[in-house]
Parts: sequence; structure tokens; C-alpha cells
Amino acid sequence: MSTTLTLANFAWKNAGRRRLRTCLTLCGIGMGIGAFVALVGFSRGFEHAWLEMYESSGTDLAVVQRTFMNTTVNQAAEGTLRSLPEVAAVSPMIINMMDVTPEVNALVYGWQADSFEFAALTLDQGRRLQDGHAEVMLGRLLAESLGKKAGDTMDIQGTTFLVAGVYHGGSALEAGAMIMPLDQLQTLASLEGKVTAFHVKLKPGDPGDLPEDRVRKAQAAIESALPGLRAVPAMERASNNQLVVLAHAAAWGTSAIALLVGMLGIANTMAMSVFERTQEIGVLRAMGWPARRVMTLILVEAAGLGLGGGLLGLLGGWVALRVLASLPKTASVVSTSLSPWTLTEALGIAVLVGLAAGVIPAWHAARLSPVEAIGHE
Repeated sequence: MSTTLTLANFAWKNAGRRRLRTCLTLCGIGMGIGAFVALVGFSRGFEHAWLEMYESSGTDLAVVQRTFMNTTVNQAAEGTLRSLPEVAAVSPMIINMMDVTPEVNALVYGWQADSFEFAALTLDQGRRLQDGHAEVMLGRLLAESLGKKAGDTMDIQGTTFLVAGVYHGGSALEAGAMIMPLDQLQTLASLEGKVTAFHVKLKPGDPGDLPEDRVRKAQAAIESALPGLRAVPAMERASNNQLVVLAHAAAWGTSAIALLVGMLGIANTMAMSVFERTQEIGVLRAMGWPARRVMTLILVEAAGLGLGGGLLGLLGGWVALRVLASLPKTASVVSTSLSPWTLTEALGIAVLVGLAAGVIPAWHAARLSPVEAIGHE
């Protein structure tokens, strides 16, 4: 019988000795991996929704402040941007998270009425908004959540706004959002003369030019004309804007705590297993098993628990994503599809957590003296 098969047999036999303890350990690591799959899957879906928004509107670059702490840009830079030969269109915009009602909060975009970003949207009801008027357009999901249609009114921070239209299309982030005239949102947010960013659409490049070269050339021209500002490609902006960074940080932080709890569960299980099997380990050492092989046995058992918990966690995480996708507040940014990379990453983390949890019990088992272990009561 091969060594690998012998180790596997021992590991499987031990897992079945204390079925309740094994099940509780699997549930512990499964909860950690489930949290990882659900939260990291949610944050990556959020990032993908941002990229979809830029791609559907045709945005090539986002022009933002160079310094991280200052997140607003002087709107007066719009004229300089429009004058650059590489630039086809400029859309100054504000994005904010706002309590639309006491029960519902949503992303709110401030756009000018002539923004090229409207081209990605399709009106279901009503009309496009007009600059200088207290009116809004609602994404279909948000309109359904609020029970509003074109022609209705709604109060936002003490001001009555007309629902000019209801739209769909674009990205999931827009479907669950609200759009209002830029000047109206600037007033509500006390950002007169300021914008979050300029979204820029570039002119077609010369024949034979690569898209990457066209973007780099425009970046250089914009940053030269507007010192202190950065021109960020749409893909980079989608993954590095503050909301996405915050979502990623929260997902990894929460997952790390859950995984730590699962790791402690595996460590406790393996420590108890080593204690209960001291005599068995002593017999194996007396039969000629070297310390390294005993240590490998314990690590195989710990890795097996991690893998089993990981598989359980994948199922739990997928169920959690299905639940999030059914909730009105999160349906617009959650995808229930899991990429092969996420699945592989989750299982890899589960096995690594199991191995890390098994190191100390395995080291302790490898140090047992055969004579003392056989005589252990």
C-alpha cells in the first residue's frame, strides 16, 4: 500500500471518529469561506458594474484630482478640457450616496442635460431632465422600489422634485440610481462650482493607432494642460474609485475575521485529535514512522478539513449571493455567477487555512516519544 494512500486512509478514519466535532469544524471553516465568496463576490460584482457603466456610455477617461484627500475638481477646468484636440466630449459629474427616503438610499448622479452619458440609457417613461429645474430621472429598479412613475413628485432634503422620467439600460449601478441636474445636486451637496470628476470621450485615433496609444496620448495632453489633475483610464477608475476600494476593503476585512474563527476551529479539532490519539501515534512511531511522516499525517487531515469546509463554503456563499440578488437594495450590483478564479481562490484559501491551523498540532505530534506515547493514559 502506498504512503499516500496510507496517509489518506488514516486521515479519513480519524475524520469519522468524532463525526459531530468534524461537522462543527467543517461548518466553521465553511462559514468563513462562505463569507469570503459572498463578500468578495459582491465587491467584484460592484467593480464590474462600474466598468460596465463606463463602457456603455463610451467614457474613455475620468479626470480627477491628483491628491487622494481632495475628491472634488473645479468645474472651471471644463473649458480647457473641451479645447483639447484629442477630446470629443466632456461630461462634468457628481456622484453621491443619498437617503432618498428614510427606508431607501441610492446612488445619485449629477449630470448636465447634454451629457453624452445619456446615450447609454433608454427611457421607459417621461423625458430627459432639464438643467436648472428641480427634477430627477429614476432607474427602473429604484422607481419600482419607491413606487414612482414619470409625473410624480418626491421630496429630497426638503426640496420637491418632479420625476421627469424613468429609464433602463446602461449598467446595474445606473438602474438602481437617480439622476438629477448637475446644478441641483451641487446645491444639495453644497458643492457649487465643484464636481467629482470629468468623464471624457476621446476622438477616434489615426488609422493604425492602438487604443492604448490613443488613451496615453490624451492622458499626457490633459495632465499637461491641467496640472494637479489626473486623467485615469476607465478600467483603472472602475477598480480604484473610492467606493470600490471601500467595498473591497470591507469584504476582505470581514472575510479575514470569519476565516480566523474557522482556523481556530480546525486548530482546536486537530489538537484534540492529537491528544486523543497519543497512544496510536506512539504505536506508529514504534512501527518505524519517522516524525516527518507523522507530521504529514496531521497536516493532511487539517488540509482535508479545510478543503471540505471550503466546498461547503462555496455552496453557502452562492446561496448568500442569491439572497443578496433578491433584495431591492443590493439587486442592482450583485451577480450570482462565480468566476473560476474566485472558486479556485476560495478553495486555495480554505486549504491554506487548514494547513496553517494544523502546523502546531502536527509539530506537537511529531515530537512525541514512542515509549511515552504508548504508555500515555
